[in-house]
Amino acid sequence: MLDPPPTRKLTIIAKDPGLRIGSADGPMVFTQVAVPAEILAKGPTGYRIKVVDYNATERRAYLDGQDYQLASGVLVDPFAPGAGEDLLDPAYQRRLLAEPNFHAQNVYAIAMRTLGAFERALGRRVGWSSGGHQLHTAPHAFAQANAFYSEPDRALMFGYFHRDDGTPVFTCLSHDIVAHETTHAVLDGLRSRLTEASSPDQAAFHEGFADIVAILSIFSLEPVVAAAIGEDGVIAQGKETIKLVSARRLKPAAIKKSILLGIAMEIGNELNDGGRGALRQSVELTPKNGKELRDDPDEHARGEVIVAAMMNAFVLLWGKRIAALGKFEGDRHNLASVVEEGAKVAGHLLTMAIRALDYCPPTDLDFSQYLSALLTADRELVPDDDHQYRPAIRASFRSYGIITQRKNCDEEGCWKRLSHPGQLTYARSNYVAMTRNTDEMFRFLWENRNVLGISERAYTEVLSIDQAARLGPDGIMLHETVCQYVQRVDLFGAEFKSVLGAERPDGMKSNDRITAYGGGVLILDQYGQVKYHIANRIFDGPRQRARGQYLLDVDQLGGAGIRQKMRFALSHQQRMGA
Repeated sequence: MLDPPPTRKLTIIAKDPGLRIGSADGPMVFTQVAVPAEILAKGPTGYRIKVVDYNATERRAYLDGQDYQLASGVLVDPFAPGAGEDLLDPAYQRRLLAEPNFHAQNVYAIAMRTLGAFERALGRRVGWSSGGHQLHTAPHAFAQANAFYSEPDRALMFGYFHRDDGTPVFTCLSHDIVAHETTHAVLDGLRSRLTEASSPDQAAFHEGFADIVAILSIFSLEPVVAAAIGEDGVIAQGKETIKLVSARRLKPAAIKKSILLGIAMEIGNELNDGGRGALRQSVELTPKNGKELRDDPDEHARGEVIVAAMMNAFVLLWGKRIAALGKFEGDRHNLASVVEEGAKVAGHLLTMAIRALDYCPPTDLDFSQYLSALLTADRELVPDDDHQYRPAIRASFRSYGIITQRKNCDEEGCWKRLSHPGQLTYARSNYVAMTRNTDEMFRFLWENRNVLGISERAYTEVLSIDQAARLGPDGIMLHETVCQYVQRVDLFGAEFKSVLGAERPDGMKSNDRITAYGGGVLILDQYGQVKYHIANRIFDGPRQRARGQYLLDVDQLGGAGIRQKMRFALSHQQRMGA
């Protein structure tokens, strides 16, 4: 049997079934994407994604599955175009849309591709929060206009519904939705405490971040982006033909309305009789409306603020690169060059967005802290910033009312480095063990608790220690160790002021139970020295009072009940129905 190559190509439906070429009745855009090569079991089932195609509504399992390698060991794409077919062939497309096994492949490939984007950006393997190695995925989970990540089931669930004429609409065929739900699962593995009830920003961050990853990841599929933009003629250049696009199609207003920057166009249209457009088009949110949504209790609506900030920065940066390109007659650009520049900008922003997670506190995350993490992560790897990504991001976030914290950040909005590194004690710690063993890392934290501001009264747990190796634009590897720890104190409402140093929230009873959380991230350099300590300290009275008030308002003071554990299912169902 042949050894598999590093990657293999699998066919998927690109972006969304709502993306058509030429007209509303034109062919959809299918493409082939590279995913890690592995000997897949039927499902398909691999070492990270296990497709379990069971329909709970119809109580039906699709058991036939599909073979992904020949007897000789050659890896194959069972849904690649056959003889006389191509990716734009209408008959070929209809055949795949009617094939449940293709739906399963579509979900597997997009989920693996999304996971790969995280692992490339972070420079390490990423695990699921369940502790297991495989995430279950159900392409036809139920007959309902919903899709969600289920923590208790360690699974991604994709629903479907029917149009008035009886034809089905599958959420598993939307690249946006699959990437969005996979991002929830990956983020939960990286920052497990971010799914807990904490603050409006923390709940909204999960939704907004998942949209950012879903949108930006599309731009690496250059044929898809070209099809979405469209062309306005061609020109002969020797033996080559250059496709052209009018400059009017590339104005900021036109780009913002594009399907490329929206989420789930087909689903959005069908849920509102064709008049809705994309399910979410956050980039069109104005700064004025964005500032109003900063106080919206709905996590999807509030999450759109950071999506709008990031996407408007993308439009600005892409526009600057397009403006630097030459033009052909008729005020037209080389379409391939336009797409290539978009892929560069989106790729850099996606990498920034993901790498920022390592520089975020593990509990009570707010938008301003994520902005600081964005800027810090990028400066660590790309200090020169020749293309001015960081000023564009700062300005865009500021326009939506998101600014960095002056106390903990420098003049560029990045986290300040540890101000007293010389006061830390390393003598009684084993560096090699400290970067691999949670007990050894806890000893280091305990030895330095006074310098780091870690309370000895709270229960402390080191959640993870991760090694990261990232390649900078200069070709030099940046090696870091990322340690994540949390602290907790369980108390009654009567103890709130005496323990946490702030008046108890309005409406909190003396016998109400509450758990106060704190925690931080240590970033160690290649020599094992701490360069950043990014923390939300547990004895922070104003923050704990705000958190307690929020928990009272959303009826989550008693802890994570079933409603909290299934919050992705419930919130996504509410959003679909809105």
